[in-house]
Amino acid sequence: VAPEEFQGTVVSLVNKRKGMIEGSETLHGYVTINCVVPLANMFGYSTELRSATQGKGEFTMEYKTHMPVTPQVQQELIAKH
Repeated sequence: VAPEEFQGTVVSLVNKRKGMIEGSETLHGYVTINCVVPLANMFGYSTELRSATQGKGEFTMEYKTHMPVTPQVQQELIAKH
């Protein structure tokens, strides 16, 4: 949830973290964006969101499902371990 004027900024933050926007709704000057983002890409998001929205943005997370990683990420994980 963030003020409407930050909608583009918040969407770009989600895209930067390989997120998929599922929908958004606006109510009383605030926008709620529903998206799916890999958990590993969410670390540090809270700080980045607050900085980008002048402290007015907030978010919640909940588990949705396990999804396969991309072949590139799979190769990175194999090389690491």
